[in-house]
Amino acid sequence: MQISVVILNYNVRFFLEQCVTSVEKALQNLEGEIIVVDNNSPDDSCAMMKQRFPHIKLIENKENSGFPKGNNIGVAEAKGTYLCILNPDTVVAEDTFEKLLAFAQTKTDLGIVGCKLVDGTGRFLSESKRGVPTPFVAITKMSGIYKLFPKIAAFGKYYAQHLSENQTGKVEVLVGAFMFMKLDFYRELGGFDEAFFMYGEDIDLSYRSIKSGKNNYYFPETSIIHYKGESTVKDIKYLQSFKSAMELFYKKHFKVSIVFKSFMNFGAFVFSTIKMNQTSGSIKKIDCYFLLSNSQNQKVKVENLLGKKVTLVATSLKNELNSPTDQNIEIIFDTNDWSFKSIIDFMESHQSKRVTFKILHNNSTFIIGSNSSNDRGEVIR
Repeated sequence: MQISVVILNYNVRFFLEQCVTSVEKALQNLEGEIIVVDNNSPDDSCAMMKQRFPHIKLIENKENSGFPKGNNIGVAEAKGTYLCILNPDTVVAEDTFEKLLAFAQTKTDLGIVGCKLVDGTGRFLSESKRGVPTPFVAITKMSGIYKLFPKIAAFGKYYAQHLSENQTGKVEVLVGAFMFMKLDFYRELGGFDEAFFMYGEDIDLSYRSIKSGKNNYYFPETSIIHYKGESTVKDIKYLQSFKSAMELFYKKHFKVSIVFKSFMNFGAFVFSTIKMNQTSGSIKKIDCYFLLSNSQNQKVKVENLLGKKVTLVATSLKNELNSPTDQNIEIIFDTNDWSFKSIIDFMESHQSKRVTFKILHNNSTFIIGSNSSNDRGEVIR
């Protein structure tokens, strides 16, 4: 078997359905398996999996054991030569695994590979590639210095600014929403450290990968959507979890002074508070809706879901998107007529402050999307 895809789910039933649908399409030309681990979700995620995907291996944990342990449980059942750790609030393109597999097979020093992540508006997510947050790098991040001097290499390490968003190359840290590597290597590293619960385990695994003598790579020749923030509400628990994770990482890998620890405690508090209270800046009022579809029946379905009039467009939106008007537009893709790759490509190519995107699934009665990287993903049903 070539690839095992492990998806750890907690309470995001609709995003999970969309994710698994996209992964199945991406594995059509490969020998692969999907393993879904559910961390005792209070929603009907497991019932949905049994009804919609009875052929996929589902592991139902009796408790929320955290991100590292949940993934380790799934990986223990994996049989592929390669492994992909994947968040449920993602959408992969049909060519994602084929491209990653071809790239990985060219490397003899392969550690972990990550791809290009975009948010629900098609904008690049900078955490797709990062550096190890050493004490110095952490200070440049927490203080915001990296924004003031983006061309100075020493200050640009947190987001691996030695590479552009479209440039393949070596990086230190990859995000846990998408990690691709050899299964045996994951097991050699001991998997995710279960001392972490939700944050920091991807930094830790990435760091242990490069300490083992391997190289981690950022590979942007395939893009996936990550509805950042869907699995976690950014409240006081978020702040505490983030701070604890960083403390654990530094205690494990670095000797830090009392002064630095104090700075980091303050910085983690400020950083988390900003994230917690960050406004999305997303569009609040949509002036017109366009459904990219060939089906009148799908148009009726969308209008019933939205309670709004929708314009059916079978070909192109070139005129509407190039219009000088200030109208806010929402574009809804019908997956009967649009592949996930074509949707992602369209989103990346038509980023705009006045355009938002949603996806309608052919065999489901919901629309899904996100209007900014700070918003939780939205499900309309």
